[in-house]
Amino acid sequence: MLSAIFLLSMVLTACGGNSNSDASPSQSSSPPASTPAETTPASTEPASPEPAEQGDKKVEIFSWWTGAGEEAGLLALIDLFKQKQPDIEVINAAVAGGAGTNAKAVLASRMQGGDPPSAFQVHGGAELNTGWVAADKVSPLNDLYDQEGWKDKFPKDLIDMVSKDGNIYSVPVNIHRGNVIFYNKKIFDDNGLKAPTTFEEFFKVADALQAKGITPLALGDKEPWTATMLFENVLLGELGAEDYKKLWTGEIAFDDARVVKSLETFKKMLTYVNKDHAARNWQDAAQLVAKGEAAMNNMGDWAKGYFTTDLKLTADKDFGWVASPGSTGTFMVVTDTFALPKESKDQATAKEFLKVLGSVEGQDVFNPLKGSIPARVDADASKYDVYGKATIEDFKKSKLTPSMAHGSAAPEGFTTQANQAINIFVTQGNVEQTAKALKQAQESNGMKK
Repeated sequence: MLSAIFLLSMVLTACGGNSNSDASPSQSSSPPASTPAETTPASTEPASPEPAEQGDKKVEIFSWWTGAGEEAGLLALIDLFKQKQPDIEVINAAVAGGAGTNAKAVLASRMQGGDPPSAFQVHGGAELNTGWVAADKVSPLNDLYDQEGWKDKFPKDLIDMVSKDGNIYSVPVNIHRGNVIFYNKKIFDDNGLKAPTTFEEFFKVADALQAKGITPLALGDKEPWTATMLFENVLLGELGAEDYKKLWTGEIAFDDARVVKSLETFKKMLTYVNKDHAARNWQDAAQLVAKGEAAMNNMGDWAKGYFTTDLKLTADKDFGWVASPGSTGTFMVVTDTFALPKESKDQATAKEFLKVLGSVEGQDVFNPLKGSIPARVDADASKYDVYGKATIEDFKKSKLTPSMAHGSAAPEGFTTQANQAINIFVTQGNVEQTAKALKQAQESNGMKK
């Protein structure tokens, strides 16, 4: 049985309140809009599949991919699977709403109740390993990796993110970059501005834009993980890759002078955002940049998928991008993976889906639409646009860092508490109180030296 502590953590993450809006903290790497998936309509409580007649084969795929480029990518992946396995029925059990929050609550309930899907989406890193693996709810996939020859097809650091105690527990389908500033090229060109790469440059550009009556930075923190994500990128820019990673081992405490400086920088950045940020989600904020109503947006590159797949914009023509201030040469890794529940009814059938998911063909069908890059090192770069090609190269040569906001860097309990602390900070701006709250969360979740 799933431990009461873990289930409570999942539900708190999915349902915890905040002082900024009625949405809840979440660690979604690619948060969905409310548009339901086409294969099987999404809902907050997907019905369990009816028992299959003898001889029937079904695979139920559980995710929160129901909007923006993510839905298109998922449906393309499902179509490819149907071509390869026409005798297996696919149940798309995507759950819409709440930036993956609803999905995590429903998944926790189903796993607790002994009604797991065939395979489910989970972020590589702490979300997988300190959550589902620690609760003994997922099956090792070493045999599948050996059978498919994957151990030298995914980067070692990535395999380490989905492994614990010598076993591999999920299959990565993509790599997202979290430390990106997307900007409206026309606004920058018309005002003779260059994309900022340092905090000093950012504030100079923001002042120039604000003087022209242009909103410098679009934010949509109706779902407050977006504010947490902006803050973690400030942390990365102020601390650098190596010291940023020391926060998660407790070697650097959250009341360190550089964390305090990061909070001050973050507080200043918030003075340049749109006034209605609490009423907008991440797509609404990205759309402000697309329409020329704001100049910049700090977002993972699922925003790129939204720009190109949904809004039909062209990379490096309609929008540009740059690493978030101070983080050039680093890569904030967010990876979507799929795991196999121990109690799933037909693990052999589920593995057939995982085979397609982890294949070159599967990754190259999915990622160009999603806005991400393939997790495999041997994918076909020619299938990706100028943004995808550049990101593939950056991934190879950058220092990799795990995302706090998206479940890779820290235990679920810490991320929930961090979301709450940052959400309060956005409205109150108390640096000392927030540093203290983050340090308490660090200590209470065992992140000590």
